[in-house]
Amino acid sequence: MRAKNHLLQSLQTIVREMDLTWPEKATIEPPKDRQHGDMAANIAMVLAKQAHMSPRDLAARIAGALQKNDPHIERIEIAGPGFLNITFSRDFWRQTMRVIEQSGDRYGSVTVGAGKKAQVEYVSANPTGPLHIGHGRGAAVGDSLARLLRFAGYTVETEYYINDAGRQMFILGSSVLFRARQLSSQNLPDPEDFYRGDYIKDIAAEVLNLHPGLMSMPEEEALNICRDYALNTILDGIKKDLADFNVEHQVWFSEKSLLAEGAVDKTFDRLRKAGLAFDQDGALWFRTTDFGDDKDRVLKKSDGLLTYFASDIAYHDNKYDRGFDLCVDIWGADHHGYVPRMRAAVEALGKPKESFEVILVQLVNLLRGGEQVAMSTRAGQFDTLEEVVKEVGRDAARFMFLSRKSDSHLDFDLDLVKRQSMDNPVYYVQYAHARIASVLRKAEERGIRLPATSDAALLAALNAPEEMDILRLLEQFEDVVESAARQLAPHHISFYMQEVASALHRFYANTPILNAGDETVVAARLALLKCVACVIRNGLSILGVSAPKSM
Repeated sequence: MRAKNHLLQSLQTIVREMDLTWPEKATIEPPKDRQHGDMAANIAMVLAKQAHMSPRDLAARIAGALQKNDPHIERIEIAGPGFLNITFSRDFWRQTMRVIEQSGDRYGSVTVGAGKKAQVEYVSANPTGPLHIGHGRGAAVGDSLARLLRFAGYTVETEYYINDAGRQMFILGSSVLFRARQLSSQNLPDPEDFYRGDYIKDIAAEVLNLHPGLMSMPEEEALNICRDYALNTILDGIKKDLADFNVEHQVWFSEKSLLAEGAVDKTFDRLRKAGLAFDQDGALWFRTTDFGDDKDRVLKKSDGLLTYFASDIAYHDNKYDRGFDLCVDIWGADHHGYVPRMRAAVEALGKPKESFEVILVQLVNLLRGGEQVAMSTRAGQFDTLEEVVKEVGRDAARFMFLSRKSDSHLDFDLDLVKRQSMDNPVYYVQYAHARIASVLRKAEERGIRLPATSDAALLAALNAPEEMDILRLLEQFEDVVESAARQLAPHHISFYMQEVASALHRFYANTPILNAGDETVVAARLALLKCVACVIRNGLSILGVSAPKSM
């Protein structure tokens, strides 16, 4: 935040000149009540003891120095026991327009990532069926987080972990083979544990067409053919659905490759050497109790089969071997109990706690006509992500998924999302951008020339309180981006976008723009709208949502 950083630097200079040390508990933040100024600082209160002065006397001294040395500060009030309430000059806020014009599509970007290498792994759904709307929320969160971290200075790689080994793949192959036998006129009762969706029947028909002799093959050979074909077919569908949803995965990592390359055994050896893995009752255990877990966990069962936990540890070991400073996993909220276990594993691998983060994504309640739509991959009762995107559009779906904190339940009302009204949050934000584009087109049709925002006369024409309010809001974008990146919370961007859109719609409704009369005022307000449009575009880009010029 430019205002915050500017004030911080000014105060730090004053504190140094007073031969004092900047206190850790010093805070600079916007006051809750705008009537108290643009920024509030507690510096005099937390520095008073060190300065051997009363807080109010110290506040008065600091205020005097600020007003003498900082031309951007218009007014300082001392409140309560010694708070400094600072109001910046109009000219200070006007400079925001110059910064936006110069920065363009980089306005709002920050450097908190400092070039660190981050990996975001998301979706990673078992390739046993089409993606449903719950996967869609995880996809939107993961993809937008990757965009956010890049905007915040990280080098980011995105990844999908393909669970192509283990029991689920056996059930998938068995399900397809069972349907193939039914299609081959074998009258068989449905087994208890299999995938029932129509997509399984379609895959079975395709396998029979490609392998006419499937029914006469040995069981294991037929099962392998069904499993591999189903896996590849479903995975291709998943990749297409994600591409249509504007979601990118740079790496598709196979669990099979992890086993084939001996990565699991390598990780086991590493844990044994560290004294964190031990044999008991014929099984291999991980001493997770050393890291706060309530009990030790099995890595390899007595029958030689690996647990999911074993593969996950090896997978994350592989991630760190690839040089990532930060690994972020996007998981369903039903995995919350698994988080401490994985944190223990990361620590056991010798990595710092802060190098591993998990974002939990809550379930989505899909509503159609006010009625909840049941979703179950096994039973085949679900609205797929593909169907939802076709019905409401990818922009609307993405924005809705990001309209609340990821670990909060989300009611996804299909009727609301399709409605072109101000009650629809994505329409509300996109329409703000389209509305500005419309005004700029009309200005061009009228031959109104828009000078650069570096023009002093242009900036000076912005004096109205509502204009200053918009400038203050646009100036906060960098701070919002930084906060969202530090908290790994892309929903902060969607909240801010709605706030900016609200300010724009209010300004448009109450303030003459093309009909303002004075040519300089018209040009200044058009320039202000261009800056608003830039911020909306940049924010929507982080969310993976388009900024249309007409609607």
